[in-house]
Amino acid sequence: MTFFERLAARSREVDSLLCVGLDPDFRRHTAEGAADYLAAIIDATAPFAAAYKPNLAFFEQWGIPGLRALERVLAAIPSGIPVIGDAKRGDVGSTAEAYARALFEVWRFDAVTVSPYLGRDATEPFLAYRDRGVYILCRTSNPGAAEFQLLELDTGGRLYESVAVTAARWGPNAGLVVGATAPSELRRVAELVPVTPLLVPGVGAQGGSAAEVVQAAGYRPGQVLVNASRSIVYAGAGPAAADAAAGAARELRDELRAARRAG
Repeated sequence: MTFFERLAARSREVDSLLCVGLDPDFRRHTAEGAADYLAAIIDATAPFAAAYKPNLAFFEQWGIPGLRALERVLAAIPSGIPVIGDAKRGDVGSTAEAYARALFEVWRFDAVTVSPYLGRDATEPFLAYRDRGVYILCRTSNPGAAEFQLLELDTGGRLYESVAVTAARWGPNAGLVVGATAPSELRRVAELVPVTPLLVPGVGAQGGSAAEVVQAAGYRPGQVLVNASRSIVYAGAGPAAADAAAGAARELRDELRAARRAG
């Protein structure tokens, strides 16, 4: 099975579009403490998660101890749940090949995030792993995204639209990252490339709306994946943190379900 087939199967199994982002806060934990904490969060949220998405930067900030923590976190994720390595890599061919080997063969992620701005040759080493998913940055959720991504092109349209149409042609295992904080652009991408899978971050702490995501992109298992990180991982603190995370994950999963029924 391909990544998107596995993701669709998991999403249907738990009737969920929820991806739980695993972004440990260095102010709250040591590297070892982060691994213990996230293992408890994973155990509590697994019934509601279609996927997990550890962001490598939040582990790399601790150096080697952080990478050991990442190993422990990955080992804590049940084998049937797909895992996306949020790495946002992008570089020239030989470097991209090294990144791809590291992420897919060493860390064994089911999918990764990459930057498209060096062009197709910089993403081909990732796309060559046909059974894995490659989510390409298109319209990101951060406030400064508009500086470049909304630029109007001389040929017509905006830069993010060109990225969507072009990257969608790069292979059957290519998806796009489009933020929930830009629902009109999310809707536009869904119109331009209706069968291309979308990873939608920005719900929760960044202010994106679950209902607006489903209204714009639909409720499509395996094709739409909605990520929330801090709003779930740090929904509570102390001994009740895991229970609070489970409650937040359940609530967001249910919001997405309700948006499907309302639509």
